[in-house]
Amino acid sequence: MVKFAVWLKNLFKKDIMLSVSLLAALLSLFITPPSAELLHDINWRTLATLFMLLSVLEGFKSENIFEPILRRARQISSIKTLTVFLVFGVFFTSMFVTNDVSLIIFVPLTIILFRSAGKEKYILPVLTFENIAAIRGSLLTPFGSPQNLFLYAKSGISTPEFLKMMSPLWIFSAGLLLLFIFVLYRREIKSTDYVSSCAKDSCDGEVASKGLLARKIMYQILFLIVVASIVSRTQYYPFVLAFVFITLLIGDRKILLKTDYVLLLTFLCFFTFSSSICRHPAISLFLQKSVAGHEYLWSILLSQAISNVPASIVLYPFSTNLRALLYGLDSAGLCSIIGSLASVINLRLYIREYPGKAFEFIKTFTWISLLFFAIVVLPQLALITILLPQ
Repeated sequence: MVKFAVWLKNLFKKDIMLSVSLLAALLSLFITPPSAELLHDINWRTLATLFMLLSVLEGFKSENIFEPILRRARQISSIKTLTVFLVFGVFFTSMFVTNDVSLIIFVPLTIILFRSAGKEKYILPVLTFENIAAIRGSLLTPFGSPQNLFLYAKSGISTPEFLKMMSPLWIFSAGLLLLFIFVLYRREIKSTDYVSSCAKDSCDGEVASKGLLARKIMYQILFLIVVASIVSRTQYYPFVLAFVFITLLIGDRKILLKTDYVLLLTFLCFFTFSSSICRHPAISLFLQKSVAGHEYLWSILLSQAISNVPASIVLYPFSTNLRALLYGLDSAGLCSIIGSLASVINLRLYIREYPGKAFEFIKTFTWISLLFFAIVVLPQLALITILLPQ
C-alpha cells in the first residue's frame, strides 16, 4: 500500500496536467453532482479513437517504422539542410501521427546529431522550430492533434471542408518556418555548413534493431483502419475498437502496456469537468454570453491556463464559430509551454538529456515562438473576420 501511494505521488508530480485535470474534475462534481446524463455527455468516441491512435503509434515506435526517415537524416552533411529536414520531418509527420508523437520521433535524434557534431548552441532554437512545426503542421488534418480530433468529431464538418479551412494557416506556417531557419544560419553559414562524419556515425548505435516485418505490416494496416474510421465517422467504431484491441492482444500484447493511459485519463477528467460545467445553469449562461463571437480570443487565453486540449472541450459547447475556435486552439501553443501538451512533451525530452536546464529551454522557446505567434495572429484574425467568415 505504501509503495502504491509513493508511485501515485510520483505519477502526479511527474504529470502536472493529470493532476490539474483530476482536481478540476473532482471540483466540478461539487458544482454539478454526478448523474447518468453526465456520463452520457462524455465523448466516449473521442476517447476510443485516441486509445486506438496511441496504441497503434506506440507500435510504430516499437517496430521502428520511421527508421527510413531517421536513416536519411543521418546521411545529411549540411547543417542547414539537416535542420530543414528535421523541422519539416516533424511538420509533415505530425499531420498523420499527431504532434506529440512526431516530437518523440525527431527530438532525440536532433539532440544526438547536433551534440555529436559540436553544434549544441543550435539545439534549443532547432527544438523550438520543431515544436512550432509540430503545432502548425498537425493543424491541417482532423487527426493531427487531440483538439482537432475532438472538434472534427463533434462538429460534423466534412474532411475536405476541414482541410480547406486549415490549409491557409498550414501553407503560411511552412513558409514562415523556412524563413526562421534561414535567419538562424544567416551569419555563420561557412562555420556551420557541415556536420562531421563522426556525428553521423555516432547515431548508428542509437537506433534500435528493426522490428519484425509482420508486425510492421500489422501496425500500418491498423493505422489505415483507424484513420478510415475517423474520416468516415462510422457509427460502428465500437467494433473497430474491439478489432484493434483484439489484434494487438494477439499480435503484440506488450504494446497495450505501453499505451499512454495517463493521457487518456487526463482526457476523461477534462471531459468530466466540461460536462459538469456545461450542466451548471449560471456558469453555462456566462460562457454562452461570453464565448460566442469571441472564440479566437477565448481559446488562446484559456489555453494558457489549462492547455489547448481541455480548452477545446470546455469552449466547444458555447462556440458558434468553428473556424475561430480551431484557429485559436491551434495557435495557443505558440504563446507558452502550457498552451500545448506537445510543448510540455518537448520540454520533458530536452531536460531528460540536459537536467537542470529547463529555464534555458523555456526562455528560448518563449521568445522564438512568441515572435512566430505575433506574425501569424493578425492574418488569422483577418481570415476569421474579413476574408473567410464562418
